Amino acid sequence: MACWGLAWLLAPSAQAQAPTAPVSPRIVVLGDSLSAEYGLAKGQGWVALLAQKLQAEHRPEVVVNASISGDTTSGGRARLPTVLKQHPPTVLVIELGGNDALRGLPLAATEDNLRAMVQLGQAAGARVLLIGMQVPPNYGRPYTEQFAKVFVQVAQSTHSGLVPFLLKGVADGPQAAEAFQADGIHPKASQHPTMLANVWPELQKLLARQPR
Repeated sequence: MACWGLAWLLAPSAQAQAPTAPVSPRIVVLGDSLSAEYGLAKGQGWVALLAQKLQAEHRPEVVVNASISGDTTSGGRARLPTVLKQHPPTVLVIELGGNDALRGLPLAATEDNLRAMVQLGQAAGARVLLIGMQVPPNYGRPYTEQFAKVFVQVAQSTHSGLVPFLLKGVADGPQAAEAFQADGIHPKASQHPTMLANVWPELQKLLARQPR
């Protein structure tokens, strides 16, 4: 041990000159089943399509999909610190909240969890993109409107990016019933390019922004 310590002390220049591998910009997606390819073949979900798009365009960003089917905002909040430590992101994409609505969880808790996750990402040096969700009209107009506003309010208060509705053009289209798998909740593979098209413009803005 003494010899090893002495050798290290006598060769500080070698330590200082060790080459450092460049770190590629990293996009981390923290989501639920809509981002975790539920019911799809591997590579058909919008997150995988994003990675394919970046590769085809010879862009430097890499994509890490940290999505788990069934996850809620509380679940995402609990596991986000570990995700940030394992995969420090340049851009953190948060796609959570739909399962909160399905389970009838309090809107105040959903909003608090989303805001906490955005702030955790920002504190880690990431630019954050919040992906909004909307619920069907059968939830009642007041709840439907309040749920959609949660994402807007969090994005505005934290100065983060926002995609208002991941399923725009899918769930609200004229052939919406045909766009979903048998469960009526998860879009078919054919709809994931549309989902990516909803995300990409706002994501691109964050990728173009210079780091602070």
